[in-house]
Amino acid sequence: MKVIVAGGGPAGMMAAIAAAKCGYQVRLIEKNEKLGKKLFITGKGRCNLTNACDMETVLQNIISNRKFLYSALYGFSNWQTMEFFEELGLKIKTERGGRVFPVSDHSSDVIRVLEKELHSQNVAIHLRTKLTHVLVKDGHVTGIRLSDDTEIFADAVILALGGKSYPSCGADGDGWRIAKTLHMNTVEAEPSLVPLVVRESYAAKLQGLSLKNVRASVYYGDIKLFEEFGEMLFTHFGVSGPLILSASSHIRESMYAQNLRLLIDLKPALDEKQLDDRILRDFGENKNRQFRNSLGKLLPVKLIPVIIELSSVDGEKRVNEITKEERRKLVGLLKALPMTIIGNRGFDEAIITRGGVSVKEINPATLEVKKIKGLYMAGEMLDIDALTGGFNLQIAWSTGYAAGSSIGN
Repeated sequence: MKVIVAGGGPAGMMAAIAAAKCGYQVRLIEKNEKLGKKLFITGKGRCNLTNACDMETVLQNIISNRKFLYSALYGFSNWQTMEFFEELGLKIKTERGGRVFPVSDHSSDVIRVLEKELHSQNVAIHLRTKLTHVLVKDGHVTGIRLSDDTEIFADAVILALGGKSYPSCGADGDGWRIAKTLHMNTVEAEPSLVPLVVRESYAAKLQGLSLKNVRASVYYGDIKLFEEFGEMLFTHFGVSGPLILSASSHIRESMYAQNLRLLIDLKPALDEKQLDDRILRDFGENKNRQFRNSLGKLLPVKLIPVIIELSSVDGEKRVNEITKEERRKLVGLLKALPMTIIGNRGFDEAIITRGGVSVKEINPATLEVKKIKGLYMAGEMLDIDALTGGFNLQIAWSTGYAAGSSIGN
């Protein structure tokens, strides 16, 4: 049986390996000049392969259509992923939050072992080869057409063409264009796991400041969309970092024009009374100190001028002259530093794409397109996405494996 896999990312490489292990003659085509171009930059070039948590936690970290993924994830779990790579000779390690990386901290080593396995399984790799059409006759896939009008015939085709994030790596949403030519329903693509743009100018003043152990909450009007504890970063345009990227997964594009608020609790370990008591102690130690010089034990130096400005308390004022009302306002700021979210940084900086081919079009057990026999889809081109921590790559491995190993079943 002849199988074509279109897309040389994680889902496509896994699908090609799985199909070849079933004894099929497999061709892997990729429009870029090399395989795994986006995989190379994941995890800041370290490649967060998966997460060493239990399956319930994996599922909790999936944002869109987690039920659809039950079969694929249980068929090729995060633990099987780790075992798979270890058997290929990749040494791996587990870090904070269960994040799994290659010991070398080089994503190139992940790509290298995958390429070696592809060659070992006699997969024919065609680089700089772009698919433009899927050929279908009488409800059954018959092959593909390339950009030079060459037609390649096959008994099964797996599409793993990725999303729109990181267009510098060749991502262009081609998979959805092809899906539409096949009369399949798609969900509009949006950037996800993406830095956020805020209205307030003080964010730019804090550029480069990283905050650990803070709590971020996002409100859409009176509705709380997100609340989580973690690490964030101020930038010239707004905010980024793991906590903010996770928050972005809960925000739809249509919300940015509305009342979308971000509140940062700078001292989540203290309630308001405990924080007030702490401030009183700090003030009491130096009663004649100016307000601007009294917050060094409480806040990073870069943040102090911004907090003073927002508090409306004169920085020259002696701490023993600060009123209870002024102190209460300071406590409120530290517990809920306010920002207005007005947008995101788009597909250029988004880690993943939310949206894609509707999962209603796909058999969840096999990843086969319901109305086209022999056509399968896997990875980011499907309407499935998850939070950071290795979960999106796990989706790619699991769906790629499910598609490749289900052919002929």
